[in-house]
Formats: sequence, structure tokens, C-alpha cells
Amino acid sequence: MKQKLSFQQNLLIGSLLFGLFFGAGNLIFPVQMGQQAGDHAFTATIGFLITGVGLPILGIIASALSRSESLFDMARPISSRYASIFTCLLYLTIGPLFAIPRTATVAFEVGIHPFISDGYLKLGLIIFSLIFFAFTIYFSLKPGQILDWVGKYLTPIFLVLLSILLIATFVNPMGQASQFPAQGNYATQPLFTGLLDGYNTMDALASVAFAIIIISNIQKLGVKNPQSIAIETCKSGLVSVIGMTIIYGSLAYMGATSLGSVNRADNGGSILSMVSNHYFGFTGQILLAFIVGIACIKTAIGLITSCSEMFSEMFPNSVSYKKYAVLFTVFSFIIANFGLSNIIQLSIPVLMFLYPLVITLILLSLLAPFINKQSDVYRWTTGFTVIAAFFDLCKSLPQPLQENLIVKQLVNFAHSYLPGFDYGFGWIIPALYGFFIGLIIWTIRSKKRKSA
Repeated sequence: MKQKLSFQQNLLIGSLLFGLFFGAGNLIFPVQMGQQAGDHAFTATIGFLITGVGLPILGIIASALSRSESLFDMARPISSRYASIFTCLLYLTIGPLFAIPRTATVAFEVGIHPFISDGYLKLGLIIFSLIFFAFTIYFSLKPGQILDWVGKYLTPIFLVLLSILLIATFVNPMGQASQFPAQGNYATQPLFTGLLDGYNTMDALASVAFAIIIISNIQKLGVKNPQSIAIETCKSGLVSVIGMTIIYGSLAYMGATSLGSVNRADNGGSILSMVSNHYFGFTGQILLAFIVGIACIKTAIGLITSCSEMFSEMFPNSVSYKKYAVLFTVFSFIIANFGLSNIIQLSIPVLMFLYPLVITLILLSLLAPFINKQSDVYRWTTGFTVIAAFFDLCKSLPQPLQENLIVKQLVNFAHSYLPGFDYGFGWIIPALYGFFIGLIIWTIRSKKRKSA
């Protein structure tokens, strides 16, 4: 039995991990953040890296350290029913409801939209998303080959194409970040705003889903011991951390310096399009289309594969992996044609609710060797976090719903009684209270058992 992977195998697993994480959303959000943060871009980028890189890698490591074979396994100490509901909700969020449709719509908006007139946008999106998801389902129906498709081929091609654009940004800068003042919350709260921006990538949510792919591929390479799997996961994760940090930092720099040559834009896709056109003209638009297309399709493959494997394992007697893959692909195709703006708007409240639950689950799983997956600790921590996260959901609802009297009262209550709520972190204190209450109850029960 192998105890460790070779350096080349670690690079391959790291490339797979990077490829699964790094989709088009990971391209557009740091660029947009950089342009809005301006002279505060460095501080905002630190925050973005914490939630956009640090949390996802911790999620993969937590799954390995807690010896969990899936998200359901990670959440089971809370209760089997909670684990089932939470797993379904999270996989649907990073799957057919939001993240998978977003891969197609972002690829279309950034890569295809500039080449067609507004009158043909709807038809163009239908045709493009049909082709996009045809490619996705073709590769997703062969999950055993995902290490080759994503790790060996798609990720290296993506990195080569993106490097061309990033190198041009550094060799011939469009301006100086210090010339442009920060906008909005970046002017007063750049770190906290950057932290929340990292949520938009959905990578921390995806990490606890992708863990099953990473761990299974490490096992296929011959490493079976749980402790060895955890170590190799950490080593491979370091490859992904280095790659993502360099690219996120470079993209933020691109956004922060872009105002020297291009206009402000409402989204990172438009900024990327203008930057590509600035450096390479029409050829730049073609280059960007390939960059975004490859980024999106490799993430879509990973998400379809993860969702289908998880649901086929949770409900083995109902639908097979292949049928789930087809079902999720068709549903994603339908949702994608509602448009990118609607998808993003509806996803934000769900993300604000789910992220605190995922973060606390990751931290509890990292502590699993010390707290022995003790149910009391898991339950009290999660219970307090659910309540606090619900207030975050209310705060981020679409504007018409925020005008509702009950929603207003709930948000005002949270403003008054939850420290950090204004920054998007009102769940931290309640989670800590729940954690310590759980520890106390666990300690008392342990003493009673020993005395009995």
C-alpha cells in the first residue's frame, strides 16, 4: 500500500483541484473588486484570498482530517436528517440552481455577447448554452476520466491562455492603482468587503462537495490510509493555493490599474472584455472567449460530476449516476436561459445563509480529532449559527422583499444585538456561544459517565 504520492502526482491532483475551483466567476469577481477597491485593492485582496482561497482549501483538508467520505458524512454528527437536508440544499446551490447555470451564462456574456447584436441575445444564449451543456454532459458521463480531462488538459490550457493576458498587464500597465480612490464600502471597510466578495466564488461551498472527487482520485493513485490521504490532500492543496493566490492577485491588480485606460463597468466580465480589447484588439476578444469558455466548462464538469455522485450515493435505490447527470444538466440549461443577472441576484441571500453553516462545519471538522465528532458540540454550534445566518439571509434579500415590515424588524433587531452584523459576520459570536455551550454539556456528560 502506498503511503504517499510522487511529486508529479501531487502536481496532478493540485491541478485537478485548481481546475475544479477556478471557473469564470473566479475570473470576474476579483477583477471587479480590484477596480472598485482602487488604492485599497491590496487590503481588499487579502480579504478575498482568505475566503476565496483559504476556506476552500480548509474544506478539502477538513474532509480528509475528519475521515469523511462526503459532505453528508461531515454533517452527520449534527443529525442524519440535518445532514440530508443540508447536503441537498448545498449541492443544489452549487449545482443546478445557481452555480452550474452561471458557468454557461458567464461564458456567454463574456465570450460570446460582444460578437452578436442585442436583438439576437436570447436566441444566442439558447444556442450557446445548448452546445455548452452538450460538451459538459459528454465529459460528465465519464467521471473516471475527470483527472485526465481537467487535471491534465483543460487546466494547463486555461493557464497558458490566461497568462498571456496577465503578463501583458504587468509588462505594460494601464495605470497605477494608487491613482484611483476606492468606491463604496471599499473606501471604509476594504478588508471586510473583500472577505464577503470571496463568498461570490462559491468555492468554500464547492470544497466540501469536491472533496469526494479529490479523495477518491488520491485513493485511485494507491494511497488508502486515512492519515496518508489527509497529508497528500494538504500537499496537493498547497499547489492549488499557490496557483489561485497568484492569479487572484494578478486579476485584482488588473482591475485596480484598468481605469488608466478603460472605463468603469458594472461587472468583471465587461472589464475583462475591455482590457482584452485594449491589449490585443479583436484577437483579445477571441482570446478572452477561449479563456472564459475553458474556465467555465471545466468547472461545470466538476459540479455535474460531484452533484450526480452525491445524489446517487444518498438515494441509491432511486436514480442512477448517469440519470442524475442528465437531469441536472437539462435543469441547468433551463435555468441558464433566465439570464446571468437574475441568477446572481437570487443566489446572494442563499449564499449569505449557507456560508456561515459551511464555515462552522469546516472548523468543527478540522477539530474532529480533538472533539471526536461530539454531537453536542456540533449541534449547539450549528443551531446558534442557523439562527444568526437567517438574519444575514433577510438582510440580503432583493430590495422589494426588504421593504416587508417583518423583514425590516428582523434586520433592525440583528443590527442592534448581533456584533459584526453590519459587516456580514453577525454569526460569529452566536457560533462561539454555541461551541462553548456544547463543550460544557459534553464535559458534564463525560464526567457523569465516568462517575457512573
